[in-house]
Amino acid sequence: MQKVTDSSDTTVALMRGIGVAAREAARALALAPRAAKDKALTAAARAVRRDAPKILDANAKDVAAAKAAGRLDSYVDRLVLNPKRVEAIAQGLEDVAALADPVGAVLADWTRPNGLRIQRVRVPLGVIGIIYESRPNVTADAGALSLKSGNAAILRGGSDSHHSSLAIHACLAEGLAAAGLPAAAIQYVETTDRDAVGHMLAGLDGAIDVIVPRGGKGLVQRVQDEARVPVFAHLEGICHTYVDRDADLDMACSVVANAKMRRVGVCGATECLLVDSNAPAGYLSALVAALID
Repeated sequence: MQKVTDSSDTTVALMRGIGVAAREAARALALAPRAAKDKALTAAARAVRRDAPKILDANAKDVAAAKAAGRLDSYVDRLVLNPKRVEAIAQGLEDVAALADPVGAVLADWTRPNGLRIQRVRVPLGVIGIIYESRPNVTADAGALSLKSGNAAILRGGSDSHHSSLAIHACLAEGLAAAGLPAAAIQYVETTDRDAVGHMLAGLDGAIDVIVPRGGKGLVQRVQDEARVPVFAHLEGICHTYVDRDADLDMACSVVANAKMRRVGVCGATECLLVDSNAPAGYLSALVAALID
């Protein structure tokens, strides 16, 4: 796909083409066997490991640009990749491949008094549009989960992670080709034109079935306000760590410190510490001291 950077009719045509291709791919993915989907994911993981130097070089460009733009350290931390994080991306793809295939799973099964048998069965949604910010690993995570669940994905990452996401997406595309699955099963919107997000929120002429935003409050709010298709949104402030009155203090200090300080910039870092009011005296101060240290 050719990179486009201007806001024009070219962007409109580009996004419509992406939508049409995704809809066609969704039909094939809905019927794809688990073996094909897993082969694509494991092949993509191998490509990520092989191309780790390329991914890190691409990421260095993004990080340099973010620092030059005066981004906060916590923001840059979410953007930065290193060999360990690239390996985690590859391992994540393999972990998704190892999951049971959700497509076709029977969730409920009952028979009516008249003999009519009814089942509730998991089926793909179709085409999922995923809009996210600066974390390049989301490109792999979102693409992998969509593929495993039999859905075509249209990915729109933040411009700050543009080079990193393109390098990671190339590995996903290689995996799809290795498994004989449609290249449009996982598409990355290569244009940096912000209007591309608006086209996705409008549904790409009916091509997109649902939008998933992943990012800060501003992004989620925009998606909820402007989307003309269903949205799977998330809220903020859900990362709590609770320490029970019977908890082992040394273990609690270790868990709380890790939950917050392992990577303070990620969305999974603890935001709120709750301590049972009946916990022994000194528990709270010890926990706070552990965080300060």
